This record gives sequence, structure tokens and C-alpha cells, in this order.
Amino acid sequence: MSALLPAPPAPMLQPQAFAHLLARFEASAGEPPAARWPWLEAAHVLGQTTLGLHWRSHTAMLRYALQLRDGREVAGQLLRLALVPLGHLLQRLPIGNIGRAHVPALRPMVPHADITARIHAALRAVDTSAAARPG
Repeated sequence: MSALLPAPPAPMLQPQAFAHLLARFEASAGEPPAARWPWLEAAHVLGQTTLGLHWRSHTAMLRYALQLRDGREVAGQLLRLALVPLGHLLQRLPIGNIGRAHVPALRPMVPHADITARIHAALRAVDTSAAARPG
């Protein structure tokens, strides 16, 4: 992976870090959408290599778009939900793509530094073995 993208997490950490990012999104209720979307984008980037997490990231984005009454984002998320199983079946996943309607669905991306920082922080937050390491 690129230096800007986190190394693939240990299989046990990925779902925990994903859940951490979704929890941070939920905890940000009341903040403006521009402050909340990056939590979902980070969850998407982290979870997109695992079918269940990838699906959950888009359903969370769809729910939020519906809450905001953002028709363009709703349509984009419905399209992406249709593409998720196919992308996994064909192993054609646009790594790093943030999963939003304003970016091409099939374009690999290097996520913004803020997104990767959120992913790194989530991985650190759930990596209990890091606390046990000397040094």
C-alpha cells in the first residue's frame, strides 16, 4: 500500500477499528455534515476489502444521506450498494476510494491525510497488544 494508506490491519483489528470509526461518527451527532462524513469515509477505506464491512459502510452512508435528504448522495449510495457484491466477486475494488457520490465509484484514490489519520487512530485505539509492547 502507499505510504499514505495504512498497512493492512491484522484481521482481528479491522472489524474493531471499523466499529470504532462508526462509533465516532455516531458520537459526532450534532456536528455539521462536513465534520461527520470523514468518519464514514474512513470506515469505508478501512473496510472496503471485507465484503461485510464494505456493505455496512455504504448502508451507513445511505442512512446518513437519507437523514440529510441529500438526493444525489442517496442515489450514489444505492448505486454503490449494487456494485459492492460485484466488486468483491470480481475482485475489482478501488482501493482508497472514500465511497462518496461525488467521487467516481470505480476510481482508486489516495485518501486525504485526515482520513488516513482517523484510520491510524482507530487502529491504535483497538490494538490492545500495542499497550503491552515494551518501549
